[in-house]
Amino acid sequence: MLSNDELALLQAIHSSGSLTRAAALLDKAPSTVSHAARQLETRFDALLFDRRRYRLQLTPAGLLLAQESARLAQDVSRVTQRVKQVAGGWEDRLWVVTDEVLEFETLLPVIRAFDALKSGVLLRITHEVLNGTWEALRDGRADLVVGATNAPRVIPSLRWAELGVMEWVFAVSPRHPVAKLTEPLEQEQLLPYRAVVVADTARGLDSRSFGILGGQTTLAVPSMRAKVLAQRDGLGVGWLPRQRVQSLLKRGDLVEKRMAAPREPNRLYVGWRGDHPGRALDWWLEQLRQPRLAKKLLQGIDAWD
Repeated sequence: MLSNDELALLQAIHSSGSLTRAAALLDKAPSTVSHAARQLETRFDALLFDRRRYRLQLTPAGLLLAQESARLAQDVSRVTQRVKQVAGGWEDRLWVVTDEVLEFETLLPVIRAFDALKSGVLLRITHEVLNGTWEALRDGRADLVVGATNAPRVIPSLRWAELGVMEWVFAVSPRHPVAKLTEPLEQEQLLPYRAVVVADTARGLDSRSFGILGGQTTLAVPSMRAKVLAQRDGLGVGWLPRQRVQSLLKRGDLVEKRMAAPREPNRLYVGWRGDHPGRALDWWLEQLRQPRLAKKLLQGIDAWD
């Protein structure tokens, strides 16, 4: 590591290309700057300055020293700030995992509000599907999960709270054969038709899907938006979040079909580990307890309006 004065010397020589101008930039006598430059070369036992042609420039070795020392100084400054941050109760980083059924856009105002705290906490936001969300918390790939479906899993030090419920509608394209079937529909009537599912991302826990019959073929897609698109285009059938497809139902791009056994609303949860406390986690939990935000997350965005 170089001292601040040594870094300033290298930068002044690099930018000015002259001993006289470097001395003026540093507000020092040229002889003082020349002596400091020679001391630096002696310290590193390397030629750091090119003194030919009446100029004073950095050699490739000197330029490397200047660049790497500046980078190390920035790294030390960042580490110092992060140490103070953690000592003040803030986490180094917070990993938030949402179930894919929630839309990232609904979290943007929360992220902006968190940034305004200037806590220095690094945010990482990713998503999983179904049991993959709980698995991420269990395996340390999440500090906080939002919108997890199904009952909370057995996880050491698990803490959880209900976010709310999400309502579903069985909807198909008006061009799909199921659209012409007489209601109410029995589950067995759907067996010949492909179901569209968002694939469970669980790696170790048992993966699962909702509303699928044994023996029914499936089309697994990467997101709920993709599922809506596939069903709108008649590529399969299945349940969709009612609030997200209101405009498609209203326009007739999707047709609601009444089922003999309606799907119960899904209860969604917020989950975290009680053995990893921190001010950032506490702040996010406080936001998620607000009914207005919970409602916005559950209803989502009707992007087809």
